[in-house]
Amino acid sequence: MNLLKRRALLKKANYLELTPIRIITEEVDDHGKVTLLMPKFINRFAKKYLTPLCKTPHTKLRLDVLGSSVWLTIDGQKTVAEITQEITQKFNAETEITPRLTQFLTLLYEQKIITFREVESSSHRQKDQ
Repeated sequence: MNLLKRRALLKKANYLELTPIRIITEEVDDHGKVTLLMPKFINRFAKKYLTPLCKTPHTKLRLDVLGSSVWLTIDGQKTVAEITQEITQKFNAETEITPRLTQFLTLLYEQKIITFREVESSSHRQKDQ
């Protein structure tokens, strides 16, 4: 599904009711900080012929403490609202954390690092029709 269709589906939904799902793998260090392992190539041809020329097949994206906590909380079962509540309690946040969290999840979604269960189910429904 292209980015415009993915954005349109996301705009129609109540963001706090969406359920994020991880798409890529990660490494977690001893301090609980997460490094996302993003594949350098998606194209089958590039994967086959260019990946062997690279030192590593992944680009590493290191997350800060808040980003790492959010990433580790994403389990495919919790909604954005539940994740927001859990992170707010964990960091004893006095200020509203929802705008920052939703912006972070939107960036992850646009970079195809996560998806949302509701978006995936609607795309499967469209394929079946």
